[in-house]
Amino acid sequence: MTDRWGEGEVAVLRRLDGPPVLVRLIRGAQPVGTEGVVDLSAEIGQPVGRPVTWSGASCTLLRPSLADLFATLHRGAQIVTAKDAIHLLFLAGVGPGGHVAEAGSGSGALTIALAYAVGPQGHVTSFDRRPEFLAAARSNVERVGLGDRVTFRVRDVMAEGIDLTELSSVVLDLPEPWEVLASARAALRPGGYAATYTPTYNQLERTVRTFRTLKFEDIRAEEVLERGLHVGEGGTRPEFEMLGHTGFLAAGRKVEAR
Repeated sequence: MTDRWGEGEVAVLRRLDGPPVLVRLIRGAQPVGTEGVVDLSAEIGQPVGRPVTWSGASCTLLRPSLADLFATLHRGAQIVTAKDAIHLLFLAGVGPGGHVAEAGSGSGALTIALAYAVGPQGHVTSFDRRPEFLAAARSNVERVGLGDRVTFRVRDVMAEGIDLTELSSVVLDLPEPWEVLASARAALRPGGYAATYTPTYNQLERTVRTFRTLKFEDIRAEEVLERGLHVGEGGTRPEFEMLGHTGFLAAGRKVEAR
């Protein structure tokens, strides 16, 4: 990736006021939601970060960050929030070049985070038993320009298991992830991680119990709470509202029997 725009790249229009807007570097005018059109033909081949005028406002044209991608997601099914998605990447050991399986595609928020993290040399396989969820997730992933990093497959992994091997990570956003952990363990390479996302204590308890039964190591169970700070000179304090419980995260590492 260079410091100049290539034709077909996904970019983000950043405004001082208003949310970021995803666009693609193509020739000619293109519609932008319900806010009119923009013509970015002149930006192809130009340095990244130049100001552009759109809808009467001055904007900056940038390569999108993961925060930009989450902010512009088209939501259908309930998504894994950013605070949980990023920590799941940490717990599941997801990084550049990783080969990851995800079960429970939803709207594709977690899929996007995984694809972003594995980079161009890695790959994500996303399973869901409902074709309409896969279609929604695929649409979001392709819209942000990460479609070449993800394979979408209709499969009920709770009934049929994960038919892959040598994975670096498995991430499960399912109502009963414990039903898939044995298959996940078989699919992982030595040292690989499985991570789960569940909303209730009962689900978490059963999940961790199964991690232990299957002899995973480095087992962790955590909850992420997010509270902003109101920063003022001599008057900094926590915000009155916070993003509290959304789900419980658990993870374990595959280590061969000692």
